[in-house]
Amino acid sequence: MRNQLLLLFGGESSEHEVSIASAHNVFAALDEHKYEVNLGYITRDGKWLLVDSIDELNGRELTPVMGEKRFVTQDGVEVTPDVLLPIMHGKHGEDGDIQGLARLLHIPCVGPSLIGAAITMDKDVTKRLLRDVDVPVVDWLTWRIDDPRPMYENVVAKLGDTLFVKPANAGSSVGVSKVTSESEYDEALTLAAKHDDLVMIEKGMNVREIEIAMLGNHNVEVTEPGEVIAGAEFYSYEDKYDAASTAHVQIPAELDSETLEAIRHYAIKAYHATRGWGMARIDFFIDQNGDIYLNEINAIPGFTNISMYPKLWRHNGLSYPELLDRLIDLAQKPV
Repeated sequence: MRNQLLLLFGGESSEHEVSIASAHNVFAALDEHKYEVNLGYITRDGKWLLVDSIDELNGRELTPVMGEKRFVTQDGVEVTPDVLLPIMHGKHGEDGDIQGLARLLHIPCVGPSLIGAAITMDKDVTKRLLRDVDVPVVDWLTWRIDDPRPMYENVVAKLGDTLFVKPANAGSSVGVSKVTSESEYDEALTLAAKHDDLVMIEKGMNVREIEIAMLGNHNVEVTEPGEVIAGAEFYSYEDKYDAASTAHVQIPAELDSETLEAIRHYAIKAYHATRGWGMARIDFFIDQNGDIYLNEINAIPGFTNISMYPKLWRHNGLSYPELLDRLIDLAQKPV
């Protein structure tokens, strides 16, 4: 008997298009002999639709029935998934909202737990937790947009004259700016504030970007790391997803054994400290002195055809369809 899946994609965040691209790949890789897949498209204004195709996004409104493990459409069609498969990013996708809904519906959900999603979505909270368990992070300040803007000269005195400004709750490098002057600083704060009411200002460094993939619940498996070679000045949204991007990845990354072991150690420690569950991609920096910093934890990493998470597992011998099988199986394990 086939597992019933509800593949959720789209959403209200600025990463709507990335979610659709990922969902295309996931849907194509799911074994039709193992799964019966329904498609749940979430519009940019938050409406849930049952659609027939990822390419045809007009459908019937889909409503959850709390506690009854089912959804219904306005014309009475029932959808009774065994598992929710959210391939969503950003607000209302990987921030705990979908995961909380799944708990109220009593339906297992692929990926992070409610608390793990909420923690890792907030970069400021994540950094504070990691700092408390001795995982090194890049120095930073925060600005709540209702407060006065931090003075540029004060920020530079603390963090140096190269800065990265980003929304505290966003992904895919949306709203991220590199800053080397006061005019750029003001523009960067304005841009980041469009995406979140909490803005992070981080010390800028000349670094290598190393990424590692995690798979598991209580017991977690870790891939060999890969390295992102940015094609632009930094790994921006355009550098990640634009067809003309010259960014590329190197798998495995060229690292000495001591650095490799340290990254794996920090990754596992960070995964458990932030209540990791199901999957994550964890991103590190290595500076010119060889010092390691954890940059970010992505609880629902990208699944596009250029995404690092499935590439890392493929290098480890786990194909895209096998990876999805594992994730769906993990979702149905008891907490």
